[in-house]
Amino acid sequence: MTTGRILAQTRLTPDAALRELLAGNKRFTEGRSTAFEDDFAALKQSNAEKQEPFAAVLSCSDSRVPVEIVLDQSIGRIFVTRIAGNIVTPGIIASLEYGAIVLGTTVIVVIGHSNCGAVKAAIEGEEVPGQISSLYPYIQPAIDRAGPDVDAVIKANAQVQARLLLKSSTVVAHLVKQNKLKVVAAYYDIVRGSVTLLD
Repeated sequence: MTTGRILAQTRLTPDAALRELLAGNKRFTEGRSTAFEDDFAALKQSNAEKQEPFAAVLSCSDSRVPVEIVLDQSIGRIFVTRIAGNIVTPGIIASLEYGAIVLGTTVIVVIGHSNCGAVKAAIEGEEVPGQISSLYPYIQPAIDRAGPDVDAVIKANAQVQARLLLKSSTVVAHLVKQNKLKVVAAYYDIVRGSVTLLD
């Protein structure tokens, strides 16, 4: 059963794409999710041969941040990139550029989340095994901006990473300048389930 809502293949303006993501989060927090019903219909559509998502999301790899579920979007609607601390790296930039220029996404949302372990570790700055500490330099600008408060740094980090994406990618910056793409920072509260846009 489909809901008649926006399909992934629908061409949306950046603002309309963002509104759809926030409407999906509202359905999720109110216990009215419909994406799972749409998944079966989406599997029968053209998603097997190609993908045409309307939005891209950069989120933390934390298992408590299931992007499609919290935004109540079905298969093929969101192009998701995930990395601890939702940081912008060359691989992430390349992936999001692909989403925007090849797949036609019209909004990129950089989502930080409450109780982020990567941010906590970066603030503490303690020695850790392996290459975990390689995340710290990416998060440090947010610590410098927001101080030692974990929640403030999480929010600042989402904003810093969104700006870094705009600054580091000529592809993204060009599409934004043409009003074909919007890049925003957001915060996901893992207890409430709500996604809030950050200024």
